[in-house]
Amino acid sequence: MKKTSASPVGVRRVPQRTCVACRRVGVKRELVRLVRNPAGCIEIDSTGKKQGRGAYICPDPACWDKALKGKQLELHLKCRLAPENREQLIKDSAGLVKGVVSAQG
Repeated sequence: MKKTSASPVGVRRVPQRTCVACRRVGVKRELVRLVRNPAGCIEIDSTGKKQGRGAYICPDPACWDKALKGKQLELHLKCRLAPENREQLIKDSAGLVKGVVSAQG
């Protein structure tokens, strides 16, 4: 006997990821991906396809503060976050976080 799949044909599975700060599971496209590139720098991956180890953060300002001030991001990316790299991420994320907050409110 053949097993039948429980999901209807033609329905695609939506990739989900977990925010490193608040641990909320969300759709991959709704979260912001940070990537540790082969050189060891951490940067925002707007395409979601850059090479390197990735971690996801909600576009919520509280999550960005928690991830960048705490150790969660360093643990997930398995590297130390240099102070100048941390400052650059804060600057780069300001536009992303502000855009989401203004769109919601």
